[in-house]
This record gives sequence, C-alpha cells and structure tokens, in this order.
Amino acid sequence: MLFKKLSAPSLKELFVAELEGMILSGKLEIGAKLPPERELAESMQVSRAVVNAGIADMEKKGFLVVKPRIGTFVADYRRYGTTDTLVSIMHYNGGMLRDKEVRSILEVRIIFMNLAATLAIDNADDAAIASLERYVQALKQSEDPEETASLIFEFSHELSFISGNSLLPLFFISFKDLVINLWVRYANAYGCASLAESAATIYQYVAARDKDSVTAYITESTNASIDGDRQIYTKM
Repeated sequence: MLFKKLSAPSLKELFVAELEGMILSGKLEIGAKLPPERELAESMQVSRAVVNAGIADMEKKGFLVVKPRIGTFVADYRRYGTTDTLVSIMHYNGGMLRDKEVRSILEVRIIFMNLAATLAIDNADDAAIASLERYVQALKQSEDPEETASLIFEFSHELSFISGNSLLPLFFISFKDLVINLWVRYANAYGCASLAESAATIYQYVAARDKDSVTAYITESTNASIDGDRQIYTKM
C-alpha cells in the first residue's frame, strides 16, 4: 500500500487559513478594513513578506480587496470569488460543501452537461463518441466511491472535450475537485452502480445522436439530486 507524503503547511498557508476562517465565520465582516501589514505581521508573528503574499492570494480568491494608499478591505466573496473560493469554503467546513453550494453546482452542471452533450452530437465523429465507452466500461467495474467519482468526472470532461468547444473543458476542469466531492457523496449514498448507469445512459443517447433524450435525462437525473429522491446534501 502506498501512502501520500505528508508536508506541513507553510506560514503563508496558515496565515491565509486564519484570515479566511475569520471572514467565513463572520468575525471579519464584509467591508471591514484590515490593520496595516506591519501590524498584522507583528500581531500574528510572521514576516511582512508572508502577510503580503497571503493578502495577494486572498485578493485573487475574492476575499480581500486592496486599495492603494487607502488599505485592505474584506470583500464580498460571493460577488468576486472564484472556484478557489469554493474550495476554501469547503475546507472551512471540514471538507464539505454547504447545501447552498451543492445546489448551485448541480444547477450549473445541468447547463454545462447539456451543452457538452448537444455540441458533441453536432460536432464529434463516431470514433470520438465511441471513445466515451471506455469510461462507461470502467465505471461498471468500479466498486470504490472515490474511483467511481473520478471516472464519472473523466467521462464528463471527455464529453466536453469532444464537443468541439475549446473553453468548455476548461470550465469542467475548474470544478473538478468540487464535483468529485459531490460524486463521492452520491456513490456512498446510492451506490457506484447508479453512477455507472447514468454514464451509460448519457453515452447511449449521445451515440444515437438523440439531443432531446439526452438533455431530458441529464436535466431530470440532476434535478433528482437537487429536489428529488437522490439528494446529496449534508443531511445525507
């Protein structure tokens, strides 16, 4: 058995985690002004370089906004955040997405998957579509939730790739960690075979070039996880 190498978090990572926690918990409210970098460094016993680098990272995530010669302020991460912001939220919640984020990701999935499927039907040749079958077969053999979650993501990503839209695969990959987290939860709740069946159904409709059926299935099956009998919220 192989074990992952362990590494201690850097001071910058600890600094970022502390401030993100204060923001997400509400201790630092939106619009609040942070102390100058020198004061933060002295208070948290780190170098100004650590503080500067940490603030830069948090600004990219949408947690902070730096106004030259005025100061650094807590930003509304709901407006200015990125997928990295969602990862920070997930880590803050002990590796779990909150119900609101789960619903939002699933709603976006309907749009992306339907677009990927319809474009693949329009643009991909038979050989490209047939390449999806290897993921379906691997899914049918998988009994491990984490392996199954990774395979269902790879299937979806490949579908986006053969769609011919050059940006769509990048959208998919940007949500990879978050989506895999949800599929692990789904596989644990409803079984790996359920995800294998879903991929097989999508593949069959795409191979038959049946746009109406594939979009209806993607929408219906995803809605089952949003409001139906296959929900994957934290209460599960």
